Amino acid sequence: MVRQSSSAPPEQDPELGEDPVLGENLPPNAAFVISVAARLVGVHEQTLRYYERAGLLEPARSKGRIRLYSLHDLERVRQIRRLTDEMGVNLAGVEVIMRLTDRIRELELRIDDLQTEVQRLNAASARNQAQAHKGTPTWT
Repeated sequence: MVRQSSSAPPEQDPELGEDPVLGENLPPNAAFVISVAARLVGVHEQTLRYYERAGLLEPARSKGRIRLYSLHDLERVRQIRRLTDEMGVNLAGVEVIMRLTDRIRELELRIDDLQTEVQRLNAASARNQAQAHKGTPTWT
């Protein structure tokens, strides 16, 4: 596909659409150097460094200590921008929101694991009860 030159900012890129979904056509383990990551989310490279210093991002590092931003990192930047630009939240508030959001996700995964375990135990219990009833005589 030949890309036409455009002066639109990345979030308005005609090829990516109005609000591009990062990673739509990318492998889940895609990683981007800071210049590409900044362009994809429409911020300056310094902004990504600032978010890292503030503890809002933790990009991976190559052996040469080059920052590598994952799709998850880029989605976090987009969430930070939505909170600051659209909702007027300051970075201290963003940090609290992001930590709570991360904790909620962790708890949701734990709930899913526990529900799966409960289902497994219920099924095992039902099998055990069925086997126990097979061995007992039925009195009428």
